[in-house]
Amino acid sequence: MVQTRSRYSLSAEQVQFFDDNGYLLLKNWITGELLEKLQSAGSEWIEGGLNVDMNDPSRRDYAFAKRTAGEVFYRVDYLHNKGQSASLELLGSPMVLAVAESLCGPNFVPTYESMVFKEAGDGEAIRWHQDAVHPRRHRIFNYDLYLDESRADAGALVVIPGSQTTILDACEMERLHGWTPPGSITVEMEPGDVLLHDVMVIHGSPRTIGRARRRTIYYEFRPAEQILTEGPWDAEWVAQRMSLIPLGTDAYQSAYPAAESFEWHADQSYRLTGPIDADRVLRVLHEKHTPGSYCSAGSVPLD
Repeated sequence: MVQTRSRYSLSAEQVQFFDDNGYLLLKNWITGELLEKLQSAGSEWIEGGLNVDMNDPSRRDYAFAKRTAGEVFYRVDYLHNKGQSASLELLGSPMVLAVAESLCGPNFVPTYESMVFKEAGDGEAIRWHQDAVHPRRHRIFNYDLYLDESRADAGALVVIPGSQTTILDACEMERLHGWTPPGSITVEMEPGDVLLHDVMVIHGSPRTIGRARRRTIYYEFRPAEQILTEGPWDAEWVAQRMSLIPLGTDAYQSAYPAAESFEWHADQSYRLTGPIDADRVLRVLHEKHTPGSYCSAGSVPLD
């Protein structure tokens, strides 16, 4: 079967830039009604986390960090079961799935979905880190959609191009270079811009006097082949997570019937057989994680 290439598929030059540098910027990638719905959903997710019952099992989906001024809410996990259709519409859009296919091949798996944010006045640093370390036989990347602008003078993300090729000591880099290691660049973003980053590229954001609210949606993708040979999840977990793809494409096509749709070509052997239990697959828990390299947490050497 001849596979149809989407106009949102990455070019060979873009893939090469990503491989060389560990990141790729897609300007003005999500626009119009979908971006507006995601911005509204982002506000609802924050409101939901602030008002969640402390005894509710879903409390674990809302992460808080300790700051000098007290506890601060900064992340929402498992976005798809939080009552806002926009997250599934985004996932099912060709602006996401064609990118995932370009970097991970047809058997890509949506492994994580979250929104990380800083409220106005929260200028705390995100220290140098690598999200996850792995043997690098496959690409693993994060798709970062910015819902708000991010500026250099307000703690914008700093990345070190090319740093994804090995495990790095984030604490030692911080000790030697602070926020200006050789070759580092600051990535300024507008609402709707997307940053693709290799999970091993070292990145962070410096402390600033807190500015406006900044929200970023993160979708991580890995090839099924990588997960099943390197872990940390099994075939059943992969099949359940891959079931998010048809749920997403249906949601996107329903919301935007005149828009281009994505043709999914994943091997049937990786997918669930039978009907999809949406309530179950919208929140497939991660009981294990691939360790990263963090100044606060360290890293686990690869075998």
